[in-house]
Amino acid sequence: MAISKTKGRIHSLDSFSAQDGPGIRYVIFMQGCIARCLYCQNPDTWDMKAGTLFTPEDIFEKIERCLPYIRPSNGGVTLSGGEPLLQPDFIIGLFKICRKNLVHTAIDTSAFYHEYIDPGKIDEVIKLTDLFIVDIKASNVALNKKISYMELKGSLSFINKLERKKMPYWLRYVLVPGLNDSDKDINDLKNILGALRHCKKFEFLPYHTLGKHKWKHMGVKYPLEGFRPASHSDTKSAMDRLLNPNLIA
Repeated sequence: MAISKTKGRIHSLDSFSAQDGPGIRYVIFMQGCIARCLYCQNPDTWDMKAGTLFTPEDIFEKIERCLPYIRPSNGGVTLSGGEPLLQPDFIIGLFKICRKNLVHTAIDTSAFYHEYIDPGKIDEVIKLTDLFIVDIKASNVALNKKISYMELKGSLSFINKLERKKMPYWLRYVLVPGLNDSDKDINDLKNILGALRHCKKFEFLPYHTLGKHKWKHMGVKYPLEGFRPASHSDTKSAMDRLLNPNLIA
């Protein structure tokens, strides 16, 4: 196998995950993110110059050792972060190897990469990816900016690109009680989802504070102090309202 000159900045690796796509997944947490989401559980991935450098071949050697239990589960490899799409050259190199070895590939992304990355490289990444898991932070422009410091149009533009290419994808929405769970928020979200044709799955993820200690370790004030974690009843209520045809914001 020829060794690539391309290297990716990697934050950490998880060789056994059942939460990041179908089946058992080998998850690669990429280093670097331009968003500053208020509930980020991995703020230690923000620094664009941190992490450990690996070639695609380095990483696939680690993945290959786990294939005996990944393949029987119909699992594969998922890139998370950080924001993976900020490192398209590494993704292209790794996913070409995965495709050659018939390994299912997925990317968990908020699609916050615009103005930084060549659109042609993103198109190549899309061609090599079997599944995208796209995170929506909020369903209206102002709240999305408040939560992530980024524009909602970036995420929606990427979703529309997947729609045009008829690519399968999942959507996720982190539900924070008292922040993005009002009837208006849910109704705006319904309007977004109603226009989609190739979204294969939507789910509310309950907000939690498991990453709160990382903010403290970094010497950064946790911005959602006072907001409670979301319960099962919170996510059920949100889904019931999302599916209610009579909901009026």
